[in-house]
Amino acid sequence: MITVAEIMTTAPITAEPDMPLGQIIGLMKEHHCRQIPILHSGRLIGIITDRDTRLAMNSPITLHERASDQFVLSQIKAEACMTRDPLTVTPDTPAIEAADLMKTYKFGGLPVVAEGRLVGIITVSDILTHYMKLLSERG
Repeated sequence: MITVAEIMTTAPITAEPDMPLGQIIGLMKEHHCRQIPILHSGRLIGIITDRDTRLAMNSPITLHERASDQFVLSQIKAEACMTRDPLTVTPDTPAIEAADLMKTYKFGGLPVVAEGRLVGIITVSDILTHYMKLLSERG
């Protein structure tokens, strides 16, 4: 049985809840990721995804002018857009169970938590990478 620990991304990019949305988007672009766990005092309190950022940028509440975009990017904080208390898995969770959760809930990734601390993230890309490795080993 393959566990989450065997295929997860360790030391994922994280952010604080007061980080502006523009910086969050910058981190996603720089590190080629679509999910960023949000930590407060070292504890996982949420997750923000590329979809969350797109929804915030295209909010029907704001007029869609350049000035509005600049306001959203500089003034709206991660905590306003993140999913609070996200679904998590542990390093010992079977990878197939994590994959099933992602498929069921249409998540791109799940934070991996051990003893209340974030230790990684498992993403669809991690699962596909491992799957491709298994296929190539089979020849």
